[in-house]
Amino acid sequence: MSMQNRLKARGIAMLVIFVGILGVIFSPVFPGKINGLDYLDNMFNMVSKGSSYFIPGAIKDSEKYTGKLIDVKIKLGDENQAVETARLMETAGAQVAVAGQELSITGDMAKILKSSLADSDQMFANNGAPIQEKYGIAEKQVLYNWFTAFKSISNELTKQEKFAEAKPFSSVSKKALEPAYNYYGVQAMNWKENIVMILVALGFYVFYTVWYGFGLMYLFEGLGLKIGH
Repeated sequence: MSMQNRLKARGIAMLVIFVGILGVIFSPVFPGKINGLDYLDNMFNMVSKGSSYFIPGAIKDSEKYTGKLIDVKIKLGDENQAVETARLMETAGAQVAVAGQELSITGDMAKILKSSLADSDQMFANNGAPIQEKYGIAEKQVLYNWFTAFKSISNELTKQEKFAEAKPFSSVSKKALEPAYNYYGVQAMNWKENIVMILVALGFYVFYTVWYGFGLMYLFEGLGLKIGH
């Protein structure tokens, strides 16, 4: 057999193996009867969640704002969201006036921040039922309302040139509300305890990609095609 034929046979064999493994990856044969892509996606989501728990630090930081009052007027997406958000603020001890889509809020910064962080902590632990019972609102909608309100509050305080007061609302949104909302329902995984599985998955991805590349290269060379520039 000539060198070209050997290269062509090698390339075809490697690509056949590649397609065969790809078929297994897309088959529901992994734990939980899901395919490989979903399995790896779930695993890395769990690892990511395990590295995104900043709520205790945010609660500690909020202490420094005890007794500091804010007085802002914000606009929500619609009247229903305004009424729901007013309920959140009132539960946090703030005084709220609702006028259509607008809220006028006066309250202690620390109490408002801590109330949102307590809800975020419950949601991060996938414990949404107490949140729904507390407000009579779907748990994810509660976090969405906090997030929307804090974004508007931060913007309003920035307009008032109260930059120090605006910062914690933005920080809590990014470090607590957003992760708790996005990872709700996902189990957290410690990457250190699963480092072998993570390295195997990453190593397989690199090896599998290189295998495909060499398979194509051998096939093209066997067909007399050369890649150049």
